[in-house]
Amino acid sequence: MAKQITYHRVYEETSPTDGKRILVDRVWPRGMRKEDAHLDEWLRDVAPSTELRRWYGHEPSRFTEFRRRYLSELKDAGHRQAAEHLQDLAAHDGLTLLTATKDVDHSQAAVLAEWLAKKP
Repeated sequence: MAKQITYHRVYEETSPTDGKRILVDRVWPRGMRKEDAHLDEWLRDVAPSTELRRWYGHEPSRFTEFRRRYLSELKDAGHRQAAEHLQDLAAHDGLTLLTATKDVDHSQAAVLAEWLAKKP
């Protein structure tokens, strides 16, 4: 059976098909109350480093390089444990990766969803 891994904005309505809902941002979403997020987990340590996030600045023209750098970061010691935990979650249940980013198709959630889908 194929893994169901989706991503969307944390501000969107929840769905019964979401499976586990994981926030993959380093900082808490602006204006969102914790009880309104309906999260299973907040995995800050899987988010891009502050340096990479600031460099990227959500500029779509930088996305290809952001993706390359971010995938490299996921192998680093600071991200490895959280990345492995996310892989475990994806192997067992449906998974929805959440971000506050407006352009979700050019976000770490999109990169993670693609990366997880390729993992055995």
